[in-house]
Amino acid sequence: MAARSPYFVPESEGIRAGESPAAALRRILASPGAHQAPCCFDALGARLVQRAGFPICFMGGFCVSAARLGLPDAGLISYGEMVDQGRLITEAVSLPVIGDGDNGYGNAMNIKRTVKGYINAGFAGIMLEDQVAPKACGHTEGRKVISREDAIMHIKAAVDARKESGSDIVIIARSDSRQAISIDEALWRVQAFADAGADVLFIDALASIEEMKAFCAVSPKVPKMANMLEGGGKTPILSPAELQEIGFSLVVYPLSLIGVSMLAMEDALIAIKSTGAPRPGSLPSFQEIKDTLGFNRYYKEEKQYATVQQAQPSSTNIVLRLKITEKSGTQKINEGIPAGILEKISKAIPGLAGVNFTEILQGADQSQKGKLLLDREDATGDRIQVSIE
Repeated sequence: MAARSPYFVPESEGIRAGESPAAALRRILASPGAHQAPCCFDALGARLVQRAGFPICFMGGFCVSAARLGLPDAGLISYGEMVDQGRLITEAVSLPVIGDGDNGYGNAMNIKRTVKGYINAGFAGIMLEDQVAPKACGHTEGRKVISREDAIMHIKAAVDARKESGSDIVIIARSDSRQAISIDEALWRVQAFADAGADVLFIDALASIEEMKAFCAVSPKVPKMANMLEGGGKTPILSPAELQEIGFSLVVYPLSLIGVSMLAMEDALIAIKSTGAPRPGSLPSFQEIKDTLGFNRYYKEEKQYATVQQAQPSSTNIVLRLKITEKSGTQKINEGIPAGILEKISKAIPGLAGVNFTEILQGADQSQKGKLLLDREDATGDRIQVSIE
């Protein structure tokens, strides 16, 4: 399977030209180190993971269930919802993305469909666990697992689905039997999963460094994954260097992005309710938001396909600088906005309502950088300035 093509090709690509997402993931895991993979829940989060320089992204079921449904990770989210979310994520980045496949959403035949669906969605890897349905977060109480025989057969079904698809998707076999039964049972199961063809092994909710070392001693040539559940999980939180020394190749962080997002949204809502605006410095500028989302790349690429008619000078294509300054001198807005867009939104901005943009843009062009086109005060005393960017 060839690599999926993201809408915008980022400046730094994790997946090389002609390389499948799974091949990229295998290459990274074969290199030295405990490779960090923060868990994202949407395309924007994945874009930020890539921009921060991480080599791998992990779509976690806990955070997708929280963000997409507003519900706990308790087996409520479906295969269709997960694969749909994953497709949007893999299309947003050019680094390998691992998808949480939960317990495969049924029996061995369901698992085959799940694996093939994740392949078609562009995932580099899929994690499958041995919990009974309904499954839940491995660090919560009351975990139950299916029998040894069924668990092994599920991994074999996943391997068969990969072969039938002509894919090289990485299969991560997870066992929740540490909390459900015992550490000895978990160690037996992951060895059996490796023998059945799993590419990466994972025991969730290991309770000590000694247990982590015992896990990494199983099938030494098969990469091991660690789950650094932030804020109070059962597994000790260790640095990447410490995890590498124990023997881990892959490290996921399931709660960081969803956790800080929840806290930031709550803080912003409290501030808006009490003062009418978020705290200064608590959010990026409009320009920074546009940069992250790729507006400038979009505008640059759009020009490549402009026809002669589209390329004719137009005053609405001029980028203007809108500044709104309070009486106190505090700057409320200082943003570059295309004239056509500013004209459309002017009715919603006190002080711009009723401005004849055709008149003030008469004879103006982008070469007149800094030229002041409008300088007035609105009814509240705010100073409104519009100039050529």
